[in-house]
Amino acid sequence: MKRVFLIVLDSFGIGEMEDAEAYGDKGTNTLRSVSASPEFAMPNMRKLGLFNLDGVTCGEKVTSPAARIARMKEASRGKDTTIGHWEIAGICSERPLPTYPQGFPEEVLAPFRKVTGRGVLCNKPYSGTEVIKVYGDEHVRTGDLIVYTSADSVFQIAAHEDVVPVDTLYEYCKQAREILQGEHGVGRVIARPFTGADGNYTRTAGRHDFSLLPPGVTMLDQLQEAGKSVISVGKIKDIFAGKGITEAVYTKGNEEGIERTLSYLDQEFEGLCFVNLVDYDMLYGHRNDVDGYARALTYFDGRLPQILDKLREEDILMITADHGCDPGYTVSTDHSREHTPFLMYGRPVTPGNLGTRETFADIGATVLSYFGIKPAFRGTTML
Repeated sequence: MKRVFLIVLDSFGIGEMEDAEAYGDKGTNTLRSVSASPEFAMPNMRKLGLFNLDGVTCGEKVTSPAARIARMKEASRGKDTTIGHWEIAGICSERPLPTYPQGFPEEVLAPFRKVTGRGVLCNKPYSGTEVIKVYGDEHVRTGDLIVYTSADSVFQIAAHEDVVPVDTLYEYCKQAREILQGEHGVGRVIARPFTGADGNYTRTAGRHDFSLLPPGVTMLDQLQEAGKSVISVGKIKDIFAGKGITEAVYTKGNEEGIERTLSYLDQEFEGLCFVNLVDYDMLYGHRNDVDGYARALTYFDGRLPQILDKLREEDILMITADHGCDPGYTVSTDHSREHTPFLMYGRPVTPGNLGTRETFADIGATVLSYFGIKPAFRGTTML
């Protein structure tokens, strides 16, 4: 019974791409920044070949990596979560999703105010933790919704749970999703509930993403059509708007994501378990927290032997990322245009270094090829 466990270490870039300067990311290197922290230790990923990847100059290489490894280029225009995951699954986006560095235009906000019956606060790029500090009191007093964005293609709505119940906030997000189509089709509408009082506010685990439908066939669709299981752990289901997913569990952080993965390793299914571990990006990369990022990677590395020990005869483990978010790049707290790592391990896999690949879509093609399915998209198998 063939199974693939594909784990995305969200934002774990390994060095700038050739066009990084065009994105304002020249010199970014997430791995290099976090490896300089005293909190960083990844001996198990080292054995697989992390430091043997093209362009990686930090860490100690091994003579013979245990995994089949490659440095991945992003062929799509962009550096956000949606486009990165879509490309992993086979969709190369020639045009970036729309972003709003000056805030959203009135042609978006007017219908949004009308359908929700509430006013709008902020309407500009903002840190998610800072925006509730600055606008939280006014939101609680007026009931107006905190709408903000980032360097990514996102429309985020923050609301206090006592002012706007979480289910109501989700309805507002669905209404925004219907408005934000076509020219203004942002990648994700994100619910950001929070709690607290008098300026001391905290975001809750009730975040929920409402994504655009993927604009083409993905490996998830092809696996589902072939009768295989497609299991989502974390925010994968939201990124693909549920398309091609047969089973899903949400998680509150990396620790739960790893526990869920270990649980699925003990279950019977044939197909793909697609996992997103989001803490690196959400908690540390966007907050320029080098040591926090390093600790989170060290924690994953410490749990990796448990995952490897549970792999069965026909199981394949793949570890990759969707973009960078260099916490040491203090010019910005945004995602960074970086190469990503790819490490593939299991009894069916022949170890070796494949150099640099031209698209993340090679990952989706590799998954499909293992199940004997020809990809309906650009991408070449790495098996």
